[in-house]
Amino acid sequence: MIDDRAARVQANQQKLTGELKSHYDFIICGSGSSGSVVARRLAKNPDVSVLLLEAGGSDDVPEIMDPLRWPALRRGEYDWSFNAMANPRLNGRAIPMSMGKVLGGGSSINVMVWSRGHKADWDHLAAEAGDDGWNYQSVLQIYQRIEDWHGAPDAARRGTGGMVFVQPAPDPHPLAAAMLEAFAAVGVPTFEDQNGVMMEGNGGAALTNVCVRDGRRQSIFRCYVYPFMDRPNLTVLTGTLVTRLTLAGKRVTGVEVAHEGKVRRIGANEVVLSLGAIHTPKLLMQSGIGDEAELKRLGIPLVQHLPGVGQNFQDHFMAPCVWEASMPIERRNNLTEATALWRSDAALEVPDLQTLMVEAPYASPQVAKDPLPPNSWSLTNAVLRTASRGRIRLTGPNPCDPVEIDANGLDDPADLRALKTCVEFCRAIGSSTALRHFTKRELLPGPVDDAGLETFIRNATVSHSHQTCTAKMGRDAMSVVDHQLRVYGLDHLRIADGSVLPRVTTGNTMAPCVVIGERAGELLKTAHRL
Repeated sequence: MIDDRAARVQANQQKLTGELKSHYDFIICGSGSSGSVVARRLAKNPDVSVLLLEAGGSDDVPEIMDPLRWPALRRGEYDWSFNAMANPRLNGRAIPMSMGKVLGGGSSINVMVWSRGHKADWDHLAAEAGDDGWNYQSVLQIYQRIEDWHGAPDAARRGTGGMVFVQPAPDPHPLAAAMLEAFAAVGVPTFEDQNGVMMEGNGGAALTNVCVRDGRRQSIFRCYVYPFMDRPNLTVLTGTLVTRLTLAGKRVTGVEVAHEGKVRRIGANEVVLSLGAIHTPKLLMQSGIGDEAELKRLGIPLVQHLPGVGQNFQDHFMAPCVWEASMPIERRNNLTEATALWRSDAALEVPDLQTLMVEAPYASPQVAKDPLPPNSWSLTNAVLRTASRGRIRLTGPNPCDPVEIDANGLDDPADLRALKTCVEFCRAIGSSTALRHFTKRELLPGPVDDAGLETFIRNATVSHSHQTCTAKMGRDAMSVVDHQLRVYGLDHLRIADGSVLPRVTTGNTMAPCVVIGERAGELLKTAHRL
């Protein structure tokens, strides 16, 4: 059955890509956690032609399918391997930022954690957009519909039988249980499900929800698109870089792409950008959509003045702590089997800090100057509600010109204070009685005074690769899309990816991007009466 489908998919896609049409009903740019969803929802109608474009290649490789091998995917051929600008607050370091360059995008190279976002995140988005269709109760219905949940039953919050297989990390390493015990000992309650009640209140600790089934990664592309690739109305074209939008006045008519050494134009009734928070604003600006002064600086003719394009960049940053284990660490699931969301101040209404356990050494090269012992484990830390904001800029008018990522990490002193609180708390957890059985010694940060801890943080901080918010949804002058994901001032162009978020969500960003894709599919079907 599986081999039959693979053969049908291969034969069908060879035919469709060998006979590319000059025009499609819909062109989806990017096959990541949002684009794959949009493509599936539109292609479900057999009368609609859909072209899904991806700059990378196939995801059908062992290192992607094996959930234990995600660390090796960073900076490899399936990663765009971006670097943020050198940051004086990080001691001049230009920190790496991963983004998937492969079918499935980030969902093919990430840590496979399914984190829905906090209730407050969705209610905030709905308020910014002026549309209750984005609030928590509305989004909860989407999650219930699309999930195939294999954990403790929760009829009010979880769904079964959907396309996205999700389960709490099965048969977790005893380290994970010890971490939950350690958090409980300091007053952070434990829950059966990280995405149930825990995501509606003050936080807590739980085994992570993972998109891993029978020891294999379940990317969003594999869940949504692959089962449809034997259909005659869905063309998936890899190795294709979208270079510009084509326009007739304010109407988007299609895309210009670089494919197999040639530049060609393909028309569409509507174009959806799902290129992520770095490439989506880049493509908009290259097409004359952005801040007028920025475009003029590069000699790009203005099509639509939208000063928010590329602004409001957000991410989660971490300065991981590492311990040498007292015994060999058997690697299981996705290496990341337990998480905690908690508050730096009890007066806060929602959690603002996160800890993830990684059953492997995880550190920046600036603090791990010598190779860390392989039998080590880490506690990452993240400031969930960063005060700092960065931006994306073009360095030139041509598609081959690199993009400039000013992540601006720790620009606001509040972020450094919060990260320091998170690191100190992680050190206390890692050295607690509950974890003592697994601990030989603290490797990072190691014995340091207060000044040394701050130096450690500036050298250790790295990105969670949760880049978002650079084409935000809203109603103010810096908003790029409206509540229906339509780009202001242009016709037949929508954005469906993490760039439309006004603020980065609580936890990992794959699941919220799937919701954005689902909402885009609904909105497009309504608009085009499909």
